[in-house]
Amino acid sequence: MPSLCIPLYYLIIGIIDLPLINAFILILFCLHYINRTLIYPFLIKQGTGTPAHIFLLCLLFCTVNGYMQGKWHSCNNVVYNESPMNTLFCFIGTSTFIIGMIINITSDSILRNLRKDGKSNYKIPYGGLFEYISGANFFGECIEWIGYALLARTPPAFAFAFSTLCNLAPRAYHHHRWYHEKFDNYPKDRKAFIPFVI
Repeated sequence: MPSLCIPLYYLIIGIIDLPLINAFILILFCLHYINRTLIYPFLIKQGTGTPAHIFLLCLLFCTVNGYMQGKWHSCNNVVYNESPMNTLFCFIGTSTFIIGMIINITSDSILRNLRKDGKSNYKIPYGGLFEYISGANFFGECIEWIGYALLARTPPAFAFAFSTLCNLAPRAYHHHRWYHEKFDNYPKDRKAFIPFVI
């Protein structure tokens, strides 16, 4: 929730004075967290609880990250001139973010539908990028934040993209390994995190 509320607060209080690109960057950031905080939890079936220390670490990270993204784009007023290079970065960053978000939401939907029947047994995901990689949802989220970093081009944005990659790439690898151990018929040509590569 802090990843949504803090940047949203900075967006709302600064909306009159914010340069359009800064507002747009914060809107994209908030858009992800509207899905992750307000929509996604109501779509998933409740599983096992989260240990308190994990919850507290996530809360701390989301609070600091939400503050850094919101504060930087609302108070530092990074000036993005309308040069062809800046326009190109804005286009590539926004497109990459949207593609990543679509991959992420689609992959989450595929995973949710594996347990649609209410049973808790594990199944192999198929469809979307799961045809090529075991961690399609992780890949999509990393693509999102790389796009965000290319659009924003600020230290907090690059730090967030890097930390997301460092967190989710190993998780994709461990999920991939688990799938191979759990299922004898798991697709042998499916990679862990990047289609056709690793």
